[in-house]
Amino acid sequence: MNIDQLTAFFMWCTIINGGLLVFWSPWLLVCPGLVYRVHTLCFAMSRETFNVVVYCFVGAFKILWIVFNLVPWLALEIVTSG
Repeated sequence: MNIDQLTAFFMWCTIINGGLLVFWSPWLLVCPGLVYRVHTLCFAMSRETFNVVVYCFVGAFKILWIVFNLVPWLALEIVTSG
């Protein structure tokens, strides 16, 4: 695998995972009640617990996306452009 393929790989990882983040966040903002009802069909939990779990999940996903997708792609772009 050469550096151009690696750059393309991280670019697509960034786009796909960023798209998931952009898709999921509005659902949680616009209709949190629906998301809660769907999830409580499988997992019994209080609304407060659900809010904490979802907040932690979105925050962790965002941090992991930045650290493992966005930063490597930007670093490869900087290295290959110079």
